[in-house]
Amino acid sequence: MTTLTVSRTHYPVTALGPGNRLGVWVQGCSLACKGCMSQDTWNPMDGTKVAVDDLVRLWREAVDAGADGLTVSGGEPLQQPAALREFLVAADDVRSTAGREIDILVYTGYEQSEMDDLRWRVVAPADVVVTGRFDIARPTSLIWRGSANQRMVLRTDLGERRYADYVDHAPERPPIQVRSDAGGIWLIGVPRRGGLTGLERGLRGRGLDIEDVSWRR
Repeated sequence: MTTLTVSRTHYPVTALGPGNRLGVWVQGCSLACKGCMSQDTWNPMDGTKVAVDDLVRLWREAVDAGADGLTVSGGEPLQQPAALREFLVAADDVRSTAGREIDILVYTGYEQSEMDDLRWRVVAPADVVVTGRFDIARPTSLIWRGSANQRMVLRTDLGERRYADYVDHAPERPPIQVRSDAGGIWLIGVPRRGGLTGLERGLRGRGLDIEDVSWRR
């Protein structure tokens, strides 16, 4: 049984791609970008080993519920290449029977120059791949990207149709979701530079102290 080590999943995600999406955050990343907002996903020994079959079942439920897409982030998805490819291939099969267009978006911290044939083969079912390490010194206002060096690579006709208008799109405010569960409060999306500090300051002003945050470990 193939497993993918996962930090969390959520549906619907509306802040990492167009429409309502299933979000899958993998666990484990050795790239360790300075200022990363998801340092809780770095340690590969944390997270939960989830059978790929169970993730596919979750994806099928999302598709049946009307999902417009799947977003895989992390962590670093490409550090679990075999399991990731198995999941993406199966996810592609599920969407092919839906009778409507559903896209797959994958985030990786690897630069395009590091995306060799093997890595591209792993993400072959994806319509869009966002590449590049988060660089805290290169802020950007571009949607769904954390720094100006990151590239949105459109790989299919569907990717071109659905994402072409977003490649250079800089919204007035970045899309952000706030969710809570037994583990605490967590954010979905890509805040702009200073956004997390502003959030902490705003919460303190309302008498709420944050004891442990994922972007300062």
